[in-house]
Amino acid sequence: MDIVELLKALLIGIVEGITEWLPISSTGHMILFDEFVKLQVSPEFWEMFLVVIQLGAILAVLILYFKKLNPFSLRKTEKERRTTFTLWGKVLVGCIPAAIIGFLLDDWVEEHFFNAVIVACALIAYGLAFILIERIKGKEELARTMRQARSRITPTHNERMAMAFRNAETPEEELASLSFGRALAIGLFQCLAIIPGTSRSGSTILGGLILGVSRQVAAEFSFFLAIPVMFGWSLLKVFKGFVLEKLVLTTTEWSVLAVGIVTAFVISIVAIRFLMGYIRNHSFAVFGWYRIVLGILVLAFFAITGTLFTIGA
Repeated sequence: MDIVELLKALLIGIVEGITEWLPISSTGHMILFDEFVKLQVSPEFWEMFLVVIQLGAILAVLILYFKKLNPFSLRKTEKERRTTFTLWGKVLVGCIPAAIIGFLLDDWVEEHFFNAVIVACALIAYGLAFILIERIKGKEELARTMRQARSRITPTHNERMAMAFRNAETPEEELASLSFGRALAIGLFQCLAIIPGTSRSGSTILGGLILGVSRQVAAEFSFFLAIPVMFGWSLLKVFKGFVLEKLVLTTTEWSVLAVGIVTAFVISIVAIRFLMGYIRNHSFAVFGWYRIVLGILVLAFFAITGTLFTIGA
């Protein structure tokens, strides 16, 4: 067993755990990371590893949100169980577009769009989108606050009802009231993540914000959408590798896989808790600026090395 390869797997698991949930693109980080830290494994194992490692990240969501996602809890009332089943229905509806688009276009997109220029442009474009959307959202929140301040002086009946509704609705209630149509619309935004550098969480969170969903609910629903998508994709890669391609792993490769999954699980718990705590009092704009800087670094690095259009070739 090679300890150096295990340390590399540990580092990759850390990168996966952080970037899978923060809207900053795991692909953008992985292609840079792979230039400096390469696992000494077969190409077939590496392709499977990058997907299956996400099982650890998914397990973190299931653990952190087990109470909210478990429809069979005896502690829940009948109404709460129905609400949980309905939530799963919305998640599955939201996954339909990505499942269709991914099945039809995944190989084609990987062949034609997986290069540094596309990844960097996606990083920068979505970074600018986050900054723009958050500025618009900030102005809307400021205008709403000013209207509320004025309405406290001589509020009309409709204004009082609107204020009461806004003040009473918690994130849990907002998530429960999310319509199937809006869930499907957010799922359509998730399809954009097929373009490398976009970020699955970034596209769904951005879609939620555009559709008027709060930051916390947009992030949580993004996590929930990842469960069937990433779990299904991982199982597909495992089936393809072990059944169709008859992949046989070495002892080191089994160890690398285990270390990567466990590390991604632990770091994902930290990353998700950080993100949900951060957005209670801050916007996503900082992630937008980070994406822009990373996009520029990707362009600069691969331009200097002369491999700007050769990633994935």
